[in-house]
Amino acid sequence: MSLLEVHGLNSYYGDSHILFDLALRVEKNEVVALLGRNGAGKSTTLKSLMGVVAPRAGKVVFDGQNIAGRKSHTIAQAGMQLVHEERRIFGSLDVEENLILAGHTAPKRWPIDRIWEMFPRLKERRTSRGTDLSGGEQQMLAIARALVRDPKIVLLDEPFEGLAPVIVHDLMKACRDLAAAGQTIVIVEQNLAAVLALAQRVYILNNGHMAHEGPAAELKANPEILQRHLGV
Repeated sequence: MSLLEVHGLNSYYGDSHILFDLALRVEKNEVVALLGRNGAGKSTTLKSLMGVVAPRAGKVVFDGQNIAGRKSHTIAQAGMQLVHEERRIFGSLDVEENLILAGHTAPKRWPIDRIWEMFPRLKERRTSRGTDLSGGEQQMLAIARALVRDPKIVLLDEPFEGLAPVIVHDLMKACRDLAAAGQTIVIVEQNLAAVLALAQRVYILNNGHMAHEGPAAELKANPEILQRHLGV
C-alpha cells in the first residue's frame, strides 16, 4: 500500500465545486509535484489532504487510515504537515521559540541541532523574532517548523514563490537533502525548473480535474505535455 492514496476526492468552497473525483498516490520516500495553472485546484488539494478544507466525498488513506474529514490537528498527529503558502509563523516569537512550540505536541521530534544543520541561516537568526526575518528566512522557518515534528509526509505549497534566486537555491538544496534522506514530499510550485529537478512523479491539474500523471522525466523529454496543459 502507498503511504498516501486518494480516491474520488471532491471538495467545495461554499457552493463552488473545486475538486472533481481526484485520485492520486504518493509512495514512501517519494517526491511528487502538483502542477497546474492558477486556480486549477492545487492548493485546495493540499488543504483537503490536511483537513483545512473538509472534502465532501472521497477517501484519503494515509499510512493505512482513512483521514478524510478529520480535523487538521488530528492529521498532523498522524504525521502529515502542510507548509502554507502564507507561511504562518509566529511573528512575535523568535526562531528558536517557533521551533520549540511546533515540536511541543509532536509524538517524535527532531533535535534542534538537526534543524540548524539543514538551515544554517536560521541558527544565525535563532534569537530574531519572526517579524524581523526576510521572506526567505520566514520560508525556511516555516519548513523547519514542519520538519521538527518528524513528519511522515510534508506538503509544500509554493515554497519558492516571490523569493530571490539565491534563497531559492538554498531552499532547493534543503529539499534535495530531505529527499535524499528519504523524506516524502508533495510540492505545489510554479517554478517548473525547480520542481522538475526535485520530483520523481508529476500530476497536472486542470480546473479541478486530474489531467495528467507520469514521471518527471517524461515531462522533461516531452515539453509539449507542459505546453498543452500549462501553456508555458
